[in-house]
Amino acid sequence: MALSEFTLRLVQRKLGEYCAGRVHEALVHRVRLGYAVEGDCVTLFEERRGLLNPDRWVRLDMARFRFDTGTKKWKLYYADSESAWHAYYLKPRADFEFLLREVDEDPVRVFWWGRG
Repeated sequence: MALSEFTLRLVQRKLGEYCAGRVHEALVHRVRLGYAVEGDCVTLFEERRGLLNPDRWVRLDMARFRFDTGTKKWKLYYADSESAWHAYYLKPRADFEFLLREVDEDPVRVFWWGRG
């Protein structure tokens, strides 16, 4: 099920702000952050220029947020090295920003953004 217009705008604003200032200006020609909304899922990703073809951007999924319309809460997931999604240890939260901060702080080192 798709996100409500209100929830979608909140997510777009928060992730737009998040992605805008995360990559150092010296690296913006090689690395960028973005997000994609598909139904009730929002995926945060990093893109890097391809090594063999620098005109091609390679997407590396970092985190996924899934909204449950019944409970009005977000669940956080991380991708493993084979791009399989796993539930993060935190319980679902109504506060999207709390989970976004958790991704940014990455206390258990599963989101791996900017490492490599």
